[in-house]
Amino acid sequence: MLILEGLLMSFWLLIVCVVGIANGPVGLVVLFEQDVKDRVIELGLITKEKMKKNAVITALALFIPTLIGVPLLVYFVNGARGFRDGFTQMAIIYLIMNLFDRFFIDWYWVGHTKAWDIEGTEDLKPYIPKKAFIRKWLGTIVVFPILSAIIAYIFQLFGM
Repeated sequence: MLILEGLLMSFWLLIVCVVGIANGPVGLVVLFEQDVKDRVIELGLITKEKMKKNAVITALALFIPTLIGVPLLVYFVNGARGFRDGFTQMAIIYLIMNLFDRFFIDWYWVGHTKAWDIEGTEDLKPYIPKKAFIRKWLGTIVVFPILSAIIAYIFQLFGM
């Protein structure tokens, strides 16, 4: 069940990305590094206001399922009880989702296809530079397990 739920979250992430770049990758420029964002604004491809609006929509589309949906699945569908059970299940789901993000979306889709190329920013490639790459892997390996522990602890406080 956990693998299926991890794949479900991966699919959700994919859908958010597909919809976000449906009219071109500028739609999700909020996920790019600051130099790319600045260039896209400078080129007149998007306004700061539109980028802020896209950032809010993207954050809601990603964080509500991640921070609310996953714990609800784990505790109310899978029947997790206690800290260890909840933590383990959430950590596995988040790991599957993040591995999909690191390998398929970041490495392959963004790094090896033209789907995310923004005209006028080619000189800023790779879009995921080494520093961002390391930051994203730290999130996968450290931040999401800590997030799982915090959420599991909160659920344990409420007797779940």
